[in-house]
Amino acid sequence: MNIKPLADRVIIKPSPSEEKTKGGLFVPDTAKEKPVVGEVVAVGPGKVSDDGKTITPEVKVGDKVLYGKYSGTEVTVEGEELLIMREADIFAVV
Repeated sequence: MNIKPLADRVIIKPSPSEEKTKGGLFVPDTAKEKPVVGEVVAVGPGKVSDDGKTITPEVKVGDKVLYGKYSGTEVTVEGEELLIMREADIFAVV
């Protein structure tokens, strides 16, 4: 993939949403909720602090992360749906 995030940005590939409920009912596309778990695909070099030092990101490529439902910007790169967001929008590493 030819995409490199800048500063403290992270690129995430959202996990696919559930096709059916625990009870076995199929969920139509219009009723599916946005995923809140995904895999980190790329990480920027880090945020530059006021004193000029680079603060390295805590997440790394391959981490499964939990993020806000409406966080980030949706983009399509090489036919793949991705999210670009700041590292601060990530809540936890799963």
